[in-house]
Amino acid sequence: METIKIGMVGAGSWANHVHYPSLAEFEDVSIVAICDLDRMRLEETADKYGIEKRYTDYREMVEQNRLDAAFIIMPPHQLFDVVIHCLKSGLNVFIEKPPGASLEQTRNMALTAEGNGCMTMVGFNRRYIPLMRKAKSIVDGRGPMTQCVATYYKNMLGQGLYFDGAVDLLTSDGIHAVDTLRWIGGEAEKVASDVRSCCVDYANSFNALIKFRNGCSGLLTTNWAVGKRVHAFEMHAKGISAFINPNEKAVIYSDDKEEGLVMTTEEASGSGQFAKYYGYFAEDRHFVDCVRAGRQPETSFADAVKTMELVGAILHSKM
Repeated sequence: METIKIGMVGAGSWANHVHYPSLAEFEDVSIVAICDLDRMRLEETADKYGIEKRYTDYREMVEQNRLDAAFIIMPPHQLFDVVIHCLKSGLNVFIEKPPGASLEQTRNMALTAEGNGCMTMVGFNRRYIPLMRKAKSIVDGRGPMTQCVATYYKNMLGQGLYFDGAVDLLTSDGIHAVDTLRWIGGEAEKVASDVRSCCVDYANSFNALIKFRNGCSGLLTTNWAVGKRVHAFEMHAKGISAFINPNEKAVIYSDDKEEGLVMTTEEASGSGQFAKYYGYFAEDRHFVDCVRAGRQPETSFADAVKTMELVGAILHSKM
């Protein structure tokens, strides 16, 4: 089996938590080079995964190695230049969400990828959570989706903003819920939203009613000033409903029966490892398989443009 040669840009805590261990399990992948500005993180990560070639300049890493793809795991407002350089060098590229700091950045990355024939992917991991995919498959089996809900609550009071405010909360974090609604419901036709500042002087609550082109209705409820983290989804079709907490379980009710089908997230994934039951292992595998097959991943940069457009519509379609 041909080995996919990967260069990693970023050796931070999140990359080490989910991406390095996932890629290290793939027998058809070789992490041949690593780059990070922090020399200590660079050396520690490279030593842990036996990566010989180490750089503090991503341009040198790209120029001095024959790579098939680059994983660029870094803050969204620092992504653009690195991604464009890799794409213009002909590399397939994986990045975490959000795909840049703005819709325009995302659109330009997608156009550059298309112009250079590159496979690209944004790590919208909720789509790849085994529990989510199995629940959606069951609901889809009963007919078109009629209604869906994405809830994302957190308590960030006193913690400040992500990236010191370089990117708003909906784009930087709530985009997970927005993208999942698109995945469940389809493409948006109309949006009415309520964007508010709760207990702080910046927007931290984003709620929206979305009408999708296929007739499905979607509801987004988010707030970063509530009691605790609650992240849940609903999927409804004719005679069937799925209520999903990706961290724990899904309960699927059908045909007015009192008892529902219960699936735990560990049962659905066959693992108790966070990276596997929460979709990171599966999304990395999907990207590698697409690179090997020469096809665009499900969450390509071009697809991410649509999610960023919906984010923008929610931010600006206030009631």
